[in-house]
Amino acid sequence: MAWAERAGQLGTDVLVCPELATTGYVWRDRAALLPHAEPAEGPTFAALAEVARAHGMWIVCGYPERAGDLLYNAALVISHTGTLVDSYRKVLLFREDLHWSEPGDHRLLCTTPFGTLATGICMDLNDPGFTRFLARRQPDVVAFCTNWVDQGERVEWYWRERLAGVRGLFVAADSWGDDEGIRFYGRSGVLRGGRTLLQLGPNGDGLIYGSEGNFTSTATSSSSDTSGAR
Repeated sequence: MAWAERAGQLGTDVLVCPELATTGYVWRDRAALLPHAEPAEGPTFAALAEVARAHGMWIVCGYPERAGDLLYNAALVISHTGTLVDSYRKVLLFREDLHWSEPGDHRLLCTTPFGTLATGICMDLNDPGFTRFLARRQPDVVAFCTNWVDQGERVEWYWRERLAGVRGLFVAADSWGDDEGIRFYGRSGVLRGGRTLLQLGPNGDGLIYGSEGNFTSTATSSSSDTSGAR
């Protein structure tokens, strides 16, 4: 929450947080995650909505959604007025999601004061349906919550390949470090048109903020990264 407040104080238009930012990513089964899941308009939404409203800032934040008896790997999309626009549900699931999550069934494109905003979660970028959606609709900003696994390769090169033909800003917020033996890539960043505009390091919490051509970052050493654009 402190990072959200800091982003708001910097005049951020949209803050993007990692996938499952509220709980961490790896859960052995549904029963283990269930006590930590919450409805879309639960306590995480209430806390973030207050920050969004106070600073006139959109927030996209990953969390585990509970909808009746079903669980989803989801992201809250909160407007600058503190309104819940959507709880976007990850469509293409990774193997760790399969222990507990149902797949989502829709794409999201919404209108904001700074242009159109699309949302994706991690493996969605591997889904041809998602990249075709981005290429067809050409959002001004893609808010990308992720826990991208570190496989020893420069992931941003792959991201740029998948985003070929997409003209908007791609704002990626990734976790870093280890979770139950899985190491995440870190290096949250902002990309556009085949270029990486700014990227954090592989370790430590950080915040990227600014606008195209004038991004900067700040970092500490805690548990996950966030990215913001204005």
